[in-house]
Amino acid sequence: MLFQIGGDWISLLLWMVFLLFMIFFYPRFMVSQIMWKLERSARNLELMSNKAKKIVIKEITKKPDKVLKDSIDRFFEFFIISPVSLDPFGIVKKFDHVIQNQRDRFTYFVKQVAPRADPEKRASLEMGLAGGIAVHEIAKIVRHYVELVRKTKSIQIAMILQMQMPLIERLARAMFRGTNALSKGRPIGDGLGPLVVAELVGKQKVKEIEEDIVMAKIRLDARDVFVLKASGPGGRIGRPGKAVEKLVKINNIARVITIDAAAKLEGEKTGSIAEGVGVAMGGPGVERSYIEDMVVKKNIPLDSIVVKMSQEEAIMPMRKTIKDALPKVRESIKRSLERTRRGDKVIIVGVGNTSGVGNSGKDVIKVGKWIDSYERKLKRMIREKKKGGIEDME
Repeated sequence: MLFQIGGDWISLLLWMVFLLFMIFFYPRFMVSQIMWKLERSARNLELMSNKAKKIVIKEITKKPDKVLKDSIDRFFEFFIISPVSLDPFGIVKKFDHVIQNQRDRFTYFVKQVAPRADPEKRASLEMGLAGGIAVHEIAKIVRHYVELVRKTKSIQIAMILQMQMPLIERLARAMFRGTNALSKGRPIGDGLGPLVVAELVGKQKVKEIEEDIVMAKIRLDARDVFVLKASGPGGRIGRPGKAVEKLVKINNIARVITIDAAAKLEGEKTGSIAEGVGVAMGGPGVERSYIEDMVVKKNIPLDSIVVKMSQEEAIMPMRKTIKDALPKVRESIKRSLERTRRGDKVIIVGVGNTSGVGNSGKDVIKVGKWIDSYERKLKRMIREKKKGGIEDME
């Protein structure tokens, strides 16, 4: 009986010691375990950032010197300070001014490091730099929080970062692939709008009517249609808002139709179509504001056609499911034109990054062939990855 009582006291004492150990040391043990995973993720992101730099440098020259590498390193720290918005009056012009300054800086820098590159290549390099800077920024922010957890031993911050890490890594990988595609002037998911317009242009000649925006006037379903897109095949977005504003001022426009990629919800099918009203256009809203202000004055209806894709698919090389949405978009355009009268003037804007997408129907055929080839390589890569082969594809 005494041995049994003693045994109970020993068990209770051991339990108390274990409980105290868990209270005081388990959080630190848990932080250490999480930190190991976070440190590995931070290193992978930093490696991805360095690879993005190398991709851009390789597209500039095959034999880079130290001056070029240092220049790219400095430019990867580029940042934009948003204008003051305490007084909202005039905020659009402030944003426009800052954005134009940013574009000018990118253009100036690329001309410095790649003076012999043609305009299309320079445009692609500008977009590649933007993608690389985004990857670099993600890596820096993750490293900041990893070091903050290391210093403070805060399990709350560590757990929040760990829970967000799968989404962060997913976005970083997409931006990395987008950097590779943009630097090389390949079509990305966001180029769906320009691809639609290039198909509508066909053999017609285009002319530049606004900064980096080309236009063609075509006859479609007995309507006079002005089709607009960013000038390709270099990576450009242009100023579609200013272009629409200019056309509306000198023409009696009956309807404005915008076509763009749209972020899908999980469970929605990539390449599915949705129709609505308003201006289908992402970004800070400057160009969208110019269109909205002008159509409100003229009381012009706005139609929008969007092709669903994930945020990652929008910045990665264009997939076949997105390209195959072209016939559905044409049907949507036809339905929109039916809401106008014969002989009316309509504007169709293909919104998005025109990387890899030229300005004519012939370019659409080239894009289609490239996408089919890329799709075959991607499927082969997935099969090899399952067998333990390669990890990624440029």
